[in-house]
Amino acid sequence: MEFQPSRASVLHRYIKQLLAGGQFAGVSWCLELRDSIVDQGVAGFQDVDAAVPITEETLFRLYSMTKPVVSVHCLQLIEAGLLQLDDPVSRWIPEFGQLQVLGVDGRLEPCARAMHIEDLLTHRSGLSYDFLPDCAIADEYRAARLAADGSRSLQDLATTLASIPLAFQPGSRWYYSYATDVLASIIERVSDQPLSDCLQNALFDPLGMSDTGFQVQKSDAIRLAKMYGQRDLGEVANSQLLAQAGCNELRPMNVEESYPASDQRFSRGGIGLFSTIADYRRFMSLLMDGKAPSGEMLLSRPMLDLSWTNRLERAQIPIAIGEVAYPGYGWGLTGRVMADPSTAMRLSARGEGGWSGAASTHFWVDRANRFSGIVMTQYLGSEHSLGADVQALAYAALG
Repeated sequence: MEFQPSRASVLHRYIKQLLAGGQFAGVSWCLELRDSIVDQGVAGFQDVDAAVPITEETLFRLYSMTKPVVSVHCLQLIEAGLLQLDDPVSRWIPEFGQLQVLGVDGRLEPCARAMHIEDLLTHRSGLSYDFLPDCAIADEYRAARLAADGSRSLQDLATTLASIPLAFQPGSRWYYSYATDVLASIIERVSDQPLSDCLQNALFDPLGMSDTGFQVQKSDAIRLAKMYGQRDLGEVANSQLLAQAGCNELRPMNVEESYPASDQRFSRGGIGLFSTIADYRRFMSLLMDGKAPSGEMLLSRPMLDLSWTNRLERAQIPIAIGEVAYPGYGWGLTGRVMADPSTAMRLSARGEGGWSGAASTHFWVDRANRFSGIVMTQYLGSEHSLGADVQALAYAALG
């Protein structure tokens, strides 16, 4: 399988059309095949009003692309014997030992079984998210300002979640949620150090990810891409208005309250990291091989293989976030996994996987074909599936 550069022109034209139509401020992307860059580019601006062009040095808020990073570190702790997949969450956070579930009739009922570490990794914990429609528990999350308040400590976030009923019985279904934030809280308790230090020592330093962290240094603030979007984190999309609009509005957004850039206390498991394309590609190489650039093994081959194995039951596939389904995709221990290509609606390959962020960032890793890609921009609530489209067009260039 080889990359056909002539077919990449379709991808380039697609991005140019989006920028020309004012759908995004700027886009950066990179594709790799067998450890070599086969296509990359930057187009547009990181700040339209100030006419600051997007560059390879631009810093982005990763939002949920933070989740795979935290999940990988959890797997490292499992390999170190400090955690197990079947550990009950209440072993580390006692408040999770008294959970209740909100039944379909509106009554509270006890959990049928304990919530486990594996439930957190696979988003089958029964937790929810603020922005999910038609979820009564999400209403309680919004009332508690879980997403809006970036000043809340990670530990306080976890214990607050434990005080709110679950949306579903643990293990019963895949439901996107704050699970990785609870996982991050456990990581801090197991390691007895802040999450930022855990990730720095175990992943960022050995991988050479010098531009990745939960804060942006004052000297690097000029590199941070401006946020644009339709709605802030935690806000529920109005599907009727979206259907009527049909396009993005390039509206600047101030997300400092929910995703601060300079608050030294800020960290999360489900969001929170800042990074560049080059830095995140280093993490993607770990997902491919389990090794650092030095050759140091950061994840064993058996653990890496396990992490890429779909763990969802057939009835729990495909995964879906609200009304948006991901045909063919199940979930492993670090992100989505293409489990059934026969039902896929976009070009992919069996075993391909990765994840995306709320601000329209996206990545994939295909270990079988050694093909990976990443696309970055900053737009919350986009009506364009930029990342999935770029991925499909990238696969269309393979021959």
